[in-house]
Amino acid sequence: MSAVGVSNTGVSISIYEPGLFNQPDYHELLTQLRHDAPVFNSEPNTWLVTKYDDIRAISRDTEHFSSQRGVLINDPARTRGAPEGSILHMDPPDHAEYRRVVSREFTPRATGAMDAGITQIVNDVFDALPYNEEIDFVQHVAMPIPVMVIAQLLGVSDSSLPDFRRWSDAMIEVSDNPSPEAFASAGEFYAFLQEHVDERAREPRDDMISMLTQTSLTRTEVVMFCISLLVAGNETTRHLLSGGAHALAEHPDQRTRLADQPDAIAGGVEELLRWVTPIQAFGRTATSDVVVRDTTIPEGDYAIMLYASGNRDEDAFGSTADRLDVLRPTSPANVAFGFGEHNCLGAPLARLEARLAFAELLRRFPDYEVTAPPEMATSTLVRGANEMKVILK
Repeated sequence: MSAVGVSNTGVSISIYEPGLFNQPDYHELLTQLRHDAPVFNSEPNTWLVTKYDDIRAISRDTEHFSSQRGVLINDPARTRGAPEGSILHMDPPDHAEYRRVVSREFTPRATGAMDAGITQIVNDVFDALPYNEEIDFVQHVAMPIPVMVIAQLLGVSDSSLPDFRRWSDAMIEVSDNPSPEAFASAGEFYAFLQEHVDERAREPRDDMISMLTQTSLTRTEVVMFCISLLVAGNETTRHLLSGGAHALAEHPDQRTRLADQPDAIAGGVEELLRWVTPIQAFGRTATSDVVVRDTTIPEGDYAIMLYASGNRDEDAFGSTADRLDVLRPTSPANVAFGFGEHNCLGAPLARLEARLAFAELLRRFPDYEVTAPPEMATSTLVRGANEMKVILK
């Protein structure tokens, strides 16, 4: 599907074509839309929402904006219906009940209890890194940390880890590029989780899959939740780590400031989330004609919230919204994890992983060097590197 809209400033945008997020002028384009066409009709039945307050308002307005009819830019649910058991596609009251069942594992207190295990994973990853040699930061740091954390959470053995990135990438790819290869990998992942869910239902252990099998969730809902957890937890944290490391290398004054003030790491992670915005966009379908910033979005039209634009909105973050500032106040909160009812369930876990990983990176290798431009993923969901070469020093 191709879509090109032209704003009244003459700016063109192709929201359905993977690759928009990697355009050199992407953020300049978003700035122009915020100023001149903040609710932009990019093509028939598709609207781009670029202002921070409007993104938050749509996110919490579940009466007028539905997730059930699609959340991804190229979401098969828009034509085929929502997949059974997908928390991403649930509306109230189903979503609230589902979230209530699974949320206790993702409260700050619950993730705080995982601190020691995640610290050990981060230390093990960094212990294995060579000094003063070129490596792929994604392959050696940004990818293994979240994958190992989620595997530990689910109670999956280390022997399955090599498949996790492939499966996660396939789940992201399949909406933009429904190739036989992507479908095959997605099918492998589903079958793998079905087997583990059945096994844990028969013989529960001390892990999340076992806990979920003892709740009111159906087998399909447990499997779909595990898929969402791996994809969201892996992709978001992986791209935050690689994108954050790249941003700090591009802004050495900010990297030095953060390295010299370890107590500022938590706030620095919030600023890197704002700056990087790993998940770039989600959509909602208008359930009736609804006015957003003096513009009527007709019933049935798709409103795509561009989180990266909201995170650099001058009306929210001030005149320095287009600058990286690791000491920036954490209020207002960024929208990198969404907002409202569908705010990312695993956000506390991702924040914890990022705090520990950046603290260790800056403690051990404060002068690391990015040696080549990152090779970026081509996606309509995430913005992040598939490969990023660095020398750790």
